Amino acid sequence: MVKSTLIYRYDALPLCGSLDDQITPELNDLKKKCKIIISRITPNSAPQATIESGNFNVHYLNQNNIIYLIIADRSYPRKLAFLYLSEVANEFGNSHGREAMSNAARPYAFSSFDNFLSKTKKLYQDERAHSNVDRLNNDLADVKRVMTKNIEDLLYRGDSLDKMSDLSSSLRNDSIKYRKKAQQINFEAMLKQYAPIAGAGLFIVFVIWYMFIRR
Repeated sequence: MVKSTLIYRYDALPLCGSLDDQITPELNDLKKKCKIIISRITPNSAPQATIESGNFNVHYLNQNNIIYLIIADRSYPRKLAFLYLSEVANEFGNSHGREAMSNAARPYAFSSFDNFLSKTKKLYQDERAHSNVDRLNNDLADVKRVMTKNIEDLLYRGDSLDKMSDLSSSLRNDSIKYRKKAQQINFEAMLKQYAPIAGAGLFIVFVIWYMFIRR
C-alpha cells in the first residue's frame, strides 16, 4: 500500500505532503532520505525511477520540473504506483502547476492539495485495483524500462540518478553513428557493384554521340 506522498519543485522546494495514516521511525527516516534524493535529481536524471529501501520502494515521477514521489510497500505493484503518480501529477499540474513554478511559491504552500491526495490514495490502496490497470497501461511508459536503484547506492556509494540517462544517451548516439556508418558502407558497396555498368553505359552513349549526333 501507499505509505506517503511528497511533491517537490525541481529546486527541492517542498510543495505538498500527504497526511500519513501511520508514522513510524522507519518511515520518518526514509522520508528524510527522500529529501536528499530529490535534491540530487537534475534535468539529466531519469524522468521516473524506483528506489529500493528495505521493506519499501520509493517511486518518483519528474514532470514539468515538479517531482512527485511516493513511499510504498515493497510488494505494491509498480504499475499501480506509477499510475497513481501520473494521476496526481496531472491534477496538480492542471490546478497549481503555474503557481508552483512562481518565484513567490512558499514551502508547503499547496497543503490543501492533500484532500485530493487522500481521496486518490484510497482508490489505490487496495491492490485488487490492479485488475483494472491493464486497460490503462497504454497511458503509461513501460515500467519495465523504469530505472531501478538501491537507496544505499544513491546515498552512500555516490551513484548518480543521471547514470541511466547518460547511458541511454550514449547508446542512442552510438546507434546513430553505426547506422550512418552502415549507410555509408552500403552506398560504397552499391558504387562498386554498379559503377562499371554505369561507366560502360556512359562510354556507349559517348561513342554514339561522337559517331552519329556530333556530325
